[in-house]
Amino acid sequence: MAIIRNNRGALLAGNLSKYLSNVANTAGTPIDTNEVVNILNQFLATEEAVGTNTNTTVTGIYKRFNDIDKIVNRTEVVTSGIWSGDTGSLDLMYTSSVQKASDSGKYYLDVYNLDPAASEAAEVQFSIAYGHISGGAVPTLGQSDDSLLQTKAIYGQFRNVLLGPTDTFFTVYASGSSGLVSNGYNLDHFYALAVNRARSREKLDPGNIEITLSGSRGTITLIDDSGQTNAIGASGRIFNLVSGALNIGTSNEGTIAQYVDGYTKQGYGLFYPDLGVFLLNPAAISSSVGTTFASASVAATYSNKTNIENLYLSLKGGASFQARRTENVSTSHFFVRVNNREFNYSNNPTFVTGSTGQFSQVLFETDPHVYVTSVGLYDDANELLAVAKISKPIEKTFDKEILIKVKLDF
Repeated sequence: MAIIRNNRGALLAGNLSKYLSNVANTAGTPIDTNEVVNILNQFLATEEAVGTNTNTTVTGIYKRFNDIDKIVNRTEVVTSGIWSGDTGSLDLMYTSSVQKASDSGKYYLDVYNLDPAASEAAEVQFSIAYGHISGGAVPTLGQSDDSLLQTKAIYGQFRNVLLGPTDTFFTVYASGSSGLVSNGYNLDHFYALAVNRARSREKLDPGNIEITLSGSRGTITLIDDSGQTNAIGASGRIFNLVSGALNIGTSNEGTIAQYVDGYTKQGYGLFYPDLGVFLLNPAAISSSVGTTFASASVAATYSNKTNIENLYLSLKGGASFQARRTENVSTSHFFVRVNNREFNYSNNPTFVTGSTGQFSQVLFETDPHVYVTSVGLYDDANELLAVAKISKPIEKTFDKEILIKVKLDF
């Protein structure tokens, strides 16, 4: 029961008095209870509002929801795996031989869940791109008039999207004589892992990210430090990539082993969950796993086995790219209340017999037993909008009532 206090109570009393007075001054005019309810609802919150459609028993095949039967415009947070099939771990990875043989394959590769040459069901999961602030790893304009400085363009594209207008470099952790500095090293080049938009959808879920890379020196597993930091940048939240483990299968939180590579004293990279982007520091990753990822500052030619392919092979060898996404889902709840006198008969043709439509069994009239298998939701024109299936039939008789909760996500 709601309580209306202070001047709102006085205003309600005044509005009701004015309405009743107008009715009294007009002979023969009945009091419209719906109007009384409308006046009252002006002073009540939405969830406290009094319903005006209070019919509780129907004799037809449709039943209108009362106001108390509906809870709408609620938001729920839903998490799921980001890879095809809503799986949380990508263990097998493939690239396109056609793309690798093209010019774009030297600085940009798509990674699939299946071999695109063998399966039409193959879908892009994420892409690997290399960016260099001055156009390293591709021919300079002095070496080739046809050079497009692709790596410089990639660096600029990610900088425009991820950094503020006054920021020139991406910065990661650095360790020196003064200790650990969160923005101590400027990245003049990076490898970007950009999750396909169909996979990341609204945003990735920090704290549920684990990337394993392998090389001649062994493996390294990267997670984010979302449990320790919560930085906000021009593109949303920013977290550091650190070595550690998620401790999946246990009740323990993710364990951070190192913030920087032991040799280079540089951080491993950055994570932008709201855009589904990972930036890897080539020097720190190369030092940790023993595979060359760092490209030369100038290159007149590009080898067949490019460094970007080396990174792909390192990811493929690690065989574990785990990630989850999170989404805000709008939900509505409908409470289907079936009273004992409602929906006790069936429209099934076997329920009646003969041209007069008499019940085929005497008990169908005096003690019918029917079974509810689904609920249909209709609009005001009686057009079917949605069907909710019940896990198993529910018996309905004159001495049984049913309450079914239907939830719509959209």
